[in-house]
Amino acid sequence: MLLACAAVGAGVTLVMLAAWGFQAYAQNAGWVDVFWSFATGGIAALAALMAGPVAWRRGMVAGLLLLWCVRLGTHIARRVAGAPEDARYARMRVAQGAGFQRHLLLFVLIQGPFSAMLAIAALYAARLPDPAFRLWDALGLGLAVLAVAGEALADEQMRRFRANGANKGKICETGLWGVSRHPNYLFECLFWCAYPALGLTAHNPWSLLSLLAPVLMYLTLRYASGVPPLEEAMLASRGDAYRRYQARTGAILPRLGRAARG
Repeated sequence: MLLACAAVGAGVTLVMLAAWGFQAYAQNAGWVDVFWSFATGGIAALAALMAGPVAWRRGMVAGLLLLWCVRLGTHIARRVAGAPEDARYARMRVAQGAGFQRHLLLFVLIQGPFSAMLAIAALYAARLPDPAFRLWDALGLGLAVLAVAGEALADEQMRRFRANGANKGKICETGLWGVSRHPNYLFECLFWCAYPALGLTAHNPWSLLSLLAPVLMYLTLRYASGVPPLEEAMLASRGDAYRRYQARTGAILPRLGRAARG
């Protein structure tokens, strides 16, 4: 397990170094997110295919990883290509000044270890020796598919909102964005909850490490590279209107009652 996770981390690190060089050439740091999505899902899927004694489990885990990374990576690539730099990176570029590329390199280098910790959950699911399809397998599979579909729906709702010129300068509160300020992040966390459902077993206490993936993803998106920089940019551009949106809508987890009253 340690060797497989280290291999995932090393592979993602190499890809992210290439991503750092590419974004410097393209002058758009958003490309690092594209590289990370494809690298994490693709390399973890390859590791899953080589793990465990049950072929259908290996294939299912690898297939879910590929479904996730192709959907997410393609979506981000379409958004980045020919568009202004993502607000998170644009603000980072201004804040860091001449040191931006050095700062971004450090950010890029932590992506390999981060992906390796996510891969732990997928590899435990792929290595489960039980050949039977259990209720927990149905739950994990359902969670993963629901998460990918839900994130795609949230992204499509935002795309349509932005495509309408009448919405320029407004805040998207339609559909899923009316109950969560970042429903795409909600479904991203939900996707990584699927692997503990698939891989946790009482026969292997170490499989509890599978819980690292959803916890780590939630903490990262909620308190580090997700919500804080995005909302800093939104507050700068939307001001009090966005503060009111924050007051009545949960950052990631929905506050259905308050949203309905708002």
